[in-house]
Amino acid sequence: MSTMNKVCWPYFDPEFDELPERIFGPTCRVCIDNESLEDCTLVKVDSVNKQGILLEVVKVLTDINLTISKSYISFDAGWFMDVFHVKDVRGNKLTDQRVINYIQQGGWGNDYESQQEKGGSIGIFDMKKKKGHITCMAWQAIGTTREIPNSLTYENQAIGPASEHTAIEMSGADRPGLFSEISAALADLKVNIVEAHAWIHNDRLAFVAYISDQSTDTRIEDPLRIAKIENHLATVLGAANISRPDHDHQERRSTDLHVGEATTTCVERRLHQLMLSGDFGGGPSSAPNTSSLDTPLGLVVDDEDDKKDDDDEEENKSIVSIEGCKERGYSIVSIECKDRPRLMFDVVCTITDMQYLIFHGSTASHGGYAMQEYFIRHRDGYTVNTEGEKEHVVKCIEAAIERRVCEGVRLELCANNRLGLLSDITRVLRENGLAVVRADVETQGEKAVNAFYVKDISGNDVDREFTEPKKKEKFIELVKKEMGPNPIDLAVKKEITSNPSSPDQRPRFSVGDMVKNHVDRLSNNSIPIKN
Repeated sequence: MSTMNKVCWPYFDPEFDELPERIFGPTCRVCIDNESLEDCTLVKVDSVNKQGILLEVVKVLTDINLTISKSYISFDAGWFMDVFHVKDVRGNKLTDQRVINYIQQGGWGNDYESQQEKGGSIGIFDMKKKKGHITCMAWQAIGTTREIPNSLTYENQAIGPASEHTAIEMSGADRPGLFSEISAALADLKVNIVEAHAWIHNDRLAFVAYISDQSTDTRIEDPLRIAKIENHLATVLGAANISRPDHDHQERRSTDLHVGEATTTCVERRLHQLMLSGDFGGGPSSAPNTSSLDTPLGLVVDDEDDKKDDDDEEENKSIVSIEGCKERGYSIVSIECKDRPRLMFDVVCTITDMQYLIFHGSTASHGGYAMQEYFIRHRDGYTVNTEGEKEHVVKCIEAAIERRVCEGVRLELCANNRLGLLSDITRVLRENGLAVVRADVETQGEKAVNAFYVKDISGNDVDREFTEPKKKEKFIELVKKEMGPNPIDLAVKKEITSNPSSPDQRPRFSVGDMVKNHVDRLSNNSIPIKN
């Protein structure tokens, strides 16, 4: 009978594996606090600092249409610490557990660049504390795609996996009717538009679309056909640049066009990047003056309307400034502007894509007015020193604030999807003196859902009485007649964001308050070590 050899193993305390977390804290901890404040929910994020994590956090919150009324940002000693004051679309605290779970599953502890390659992340959670309405969770990445609950309102949700469709990304000088011509070109090429988004600002267009083959409804992979699509679109886009030559070489707008595999970067960020690729992404508009335009719809813009538009524009003008903070080695970006949805995302996105790092910051909004302050350095460690660099950063941020159109006349159209539908819609708008300044097009099953913000061809707001019942009915009947026998649902809305408050009522914050808040959070977020 053989004797069994006794094997001795060293003893390891079961809590040894938790020692790094007990000393340094979890990779990422998200706390949802509904107790501290009466009118809003606090979302607290503590994480190892990774490049781009602030943008990812803001994107997660804004994608489900949460309003960020205040925020405090700090990157210190390799840690990202942030507090957001948020409300839902109805202005209430967050009570839907599905929304809370989605925020906590944001995947912010992952390396941002690797997360971009994987198309997002979902996490395994370890419940840390649940007391009353305060929920804290630690996050550990597992590297799979994050899903958004169907019940959530998600403004930037893709139609399907990017690999299933062929992507088109283009930008260049705009001209009246260019978006309509691009839509017609895609119809001529016999491709289905699965999803499309366009921004037009300061004589520049950025366009991102996902298309599929008309016959197979699958991704287009034939290199010859892709080259044909690219050449056709280049001709259309090139005509816009030829028809609007720039006399000053330094002010010449670049043209970008790509047809092929889709990137994993979110659509709105790509639109910002495409706009940013053309000089400052801003500059004065040079649209023709057609203030006496009279269209078949009876839309008239007179001199008095123009004067009122100019007064409104002056009142709502964004103020962006940059100052130095030599003792700390930062440049301070200060922003005062009219508040609107997704404002913080647009600003943080642009600063990040200009290769600047945000170390500290605070934002506040009240009464339709927003103030933001960011302490930044370039990725190479330098501050914004030269006047030329300051001017460049200021213009880019101003353009990022202004280019997302969120108010004015909005057309919402739903119809059975078919080849050339978008081309027909934009043609009808163009023939009636309307120019699309922002477009969001999606397919939902057999239906095409389109939303357009429109102005007149000179860039002015259309007739202020456009949404009156009689004119609205006339416009709807005209569009339905032009679109043929296919049934469509069309809604015309006049969207207006709240007017900014008086200067005395505007939100205020100070560097001292921000530093105090930072110290308080460091004290409150310390992790106890078990005896």
